[in-house]
Amino acid sequence: MLKLGFVSAILADQTLTEVLEFAAESGFDCVELMCWPKGKAERRYAGVTHIDVVDLKKSDAARIKEECAETGVSISGLGYYPNPLTANLAEAKVYTDHLKKVIKAAALLEVPVVNTFIGRDHTKSVDENWPRFLKTWKPLIALAEANGVKIGIENCPMSFTRDEWPGGKNLATSPAIWRRMFNDIPSESFGLNFDPSHFVWQGMDYVGVLREFKAKLFHFHAKDARLDQDRLNEVGLLAYPNQYHTPKLPGLGDVNWSKLFSVLTEVYDGPVCIEVEDRAYEGNLELRQAALLQSGGYLAQFLP
Repeated sequence: MLKLGFVSAILADQTLTEVLEFAAESGFDCVELMCWPKGKAERRYAGVTHIDVVDLKKSDAARIKEECAETGVSISGLGYYPNPLTANLAEAKVYTDHLKKVIKAAALLEVPVVNTFIGRDHTKSVDENWPRFLKTWKPLIALAEANGVKIGIENCPMSFTRDEWPGGKNLATSPAIWRRMFNDIPSESFGLNFDPSHFVWQGMDYVGVLREFKAKLFHFHAKDARLDQDRLNEVGLLAYPNQYHTPKLPGLGDVNWSKLFSVLTEVYDGPVCIEVEDRAYEGNLELRQAALLQSGGYLAQFLP
């Protein structure tokens, strides 16, 4: 049975208790909770901490699990999306060290999935990044296995603006790369947190791919994207993607959700979490909550 939830990053100004209470009152089944280190955010939607995994104790985990039980809202996954393969090795170590803490926290909380990015040195090719990918991720996947946790890699290219150009800051962007990743690190704990919106602006099939990788679908982000064809005609595909594409709420972009769910419901049994990155709904807390309610109402028509 698919479970409808949302990504907590959009409710950055609310406490964990408030997030869970809103989810329960609004009829959501689950929430993906952000676990960034406390401090200044490096980009939009980053730096949100609804669970502080640093020095998380069994008593802390027990309290959080009790709160989830009281509200009837489960934690679909823990989210932390840095760039573990950044060229700055000291910075990369900070990211991987914290990711290890997120993995261990997931085990304490009995949360099945940690969602994140592979990362990438955006100035280098896929092949040039590959040795560091293997060196960094083999031990991280081994740690996840040892703790009974799965790693869901989001397929976002992270190549929207000049500072991410040309390669982007996340390797796991295409089926060809996924096959190579899963072949080189074969593990039942290594899979995907799939977001169809990223395939829209890349001109890729976001439906057929679900069948091939059904065993690797650990988590699902429900986000839409609108491709602005007139703007694309002006700047071309080689322009920064933010010049011709816009993240939108489900149903307000170019994703064919009916077609997608006709396959998703056959191959996947897990959380579907709304991710809000639509600037039209970011003005205040009420608008952000309304975005989640509107998205939930729209997606509910496709759920069994």
